Amino acid sequence: MVEKIIKTESPRGFWRKRYTVLALCALATFICYVDRVNISIAIIPMAKDHGWDTQTQGLILSSFFIGYMMMQIVGGWLADRFGGKIVLGVGVLWWSLFTLLTPPAAALGLAALLLSRILMGAGEAVAIPSVYSLVGRWMPHQERSRAIALNSSFYSLGTVFAILVTPIIVQYYGWEWSFYLFSGVGFVWWLFWQKLITSDPKKHPTISPKEIEEINSGLPPVVITANNSPRILDLLKQRPVWAIIVAHFCFNWSFYVLLSWLPTFVNKGLGVDFASIGIFTMLPHICLFVGMNFAGRIADKLIIKGMNVTRVRKIMQFIGFSGPVIAFMIVGEVETLAAAISIMCIGVSFGAFAAGGFLVNHMDIAPRHAGKLMGITNTAGTIPGIVGVYISGLILQTTGSWAMVFQVTAGITFFGLIFYLLFASGEKIYD
Repeated sequence: MVEKIIKTESPRGFWRKRYTVLALCALATFICYVDRVNISIAIIPMAKDHGWDTQTQGLILSSFFIGYMMMQIVGGWLADRFGGKIVLGVGVLWWSLFTLLTPPAAALGLAALLLSRILMGAGEAVAIPSVYSLVGRWMPHQERSRAIALNSSFYSLGTVFAILVTPIIVQYYGWEWSFYLFSGVGFVWWLFWQKLITSDPKKHPTISPKEIEEINSGLPPVVITANNSPRILDLLKQRPVWAIIVAHFCFNWSFYVLLSWLPTFVNKGLGVDFASIGIFTMLPHICLFVGMNFAGRIADKLIIKGMNVTRVRKIMQFIGFSGPVIAFMIVGEVETLAAAISIMCIGVSFGAFAAGGFLVNHMDIAPRHAGKLMGITNTAGTIPGIVGVYISGLILQTTGSWAMVFQVTAGITFFGLIFYLLFASGEKIYD
């Protein structure tokens, strides 16, 4: 589809076209996590209906990450090459289709369901790289921290929504309808996306020249490179890229341990009854949502005031990893629910400051190739979803120690912090 290049002056007021882009990106992220997390709840009645044991359930849940990991780099390259609008739009339609097909796939048998989950994961893999590609082109340099923080915070919002709403749908309509209803949201989103968005702000039919000027303001010059279309190997030769890769891996290790094992910790480790688990496990996710948006605004304000971008990223990362390290070191030693949840909420709130650190650092280094770079780092960040969760379960099985699970997570997070402080940079390497 050829996008129009006619521009007209946009109406005066607070709202800008880039805010619409960001709002729809955040909504896509919300839908992504709702569709991803709902099966964690729905699989309980699904397993009862189909007679799956726990090993089979684990296979079904982990199959998603096969497709998700395989398409990360490809998704980022496609978004940078053909535009985030096309790739994210197709991605949402793709994963919504396979969300819709989950119940009939389960009825056909385990092989069909596994294939459906792998293909759904492939569709969701393009979401975050596409968003990064769009933000790198649409958002001014001094607004990118809060933009990425807002988008990233919708991971938590989608998770909380799925945790709270899926049981209600399952109770009143059956587990099949949790997939049917949630998939429909993605198709409706796509209609608005097609009508309102372009990949490049200069090609938006109703954007004002003033906003184009705002978007391009404050961009730093390229400090390295004669090649403005970097290959993956070119990117991997840069130490600041490895700083992001390592930080992404370590951040996701703690995030996936929290996402996967917190309900079990609350239930079996702290003795909370099953019916009340959702209420307590959603609290850290709410703290993460609020904290990320707060942290993004702080990072952008520091940049607007003239602080060096590298310094801003390292300060935010220091806060973002130090808080969880301390929280994970002590949470396994407490014995009361109130103390454990309070420590988790405080640790996660500090962890949210990473939104102003490594999570936005991709666009400092290579704003027009942020999708490809995000694809690389999120591939590394997907590994803990498989390895980290498994190792945590192995520790529990062999030692029975929740403290050790959380302390291993703290050690990995601490390593990520040191590595990032040593090698990260906010300088633009590629255009």
